[in-house]
Amino acid sequence: MYATCLCFELEQAGIPVQRQVGIPVVYWGLKMPMGFRADILVADTILVEVKGVSVLAPAHEHQIQAYLRMSGLPLGFLMNFHAPRLKDGLRRVVNLRGRVE
Repeated sequence: MYATCLCFELEQAGIPVQRQVGIPVVYWGLKMPMGFRADILVADTILVEVKGVSVLAPAHEHQIQAYLRMSGLPLGFLMNFHAPRLKDGLRRVVNLRGRVE
């Protein structure tokens, strides 16, 4: 539900968005057409992972960092909709390493 509402709001603002996008991954020369599925891809450049948990755990940040490295995307956001205030559940994550192949 959270991802659907977020995508609706982004679309209403004229921002291109895709849900459940398969991201290809190359592992030691093995090409996997769908290495993982991104919750939301905004304007083909920003990865958004949606959570609904009491507290964001380090594992959630490791997950989005790995997704950014595998995809080569420059920027990601972790959005925890269970936080008391939306800004308290928002984490910006930057891919400093580029794509891993």
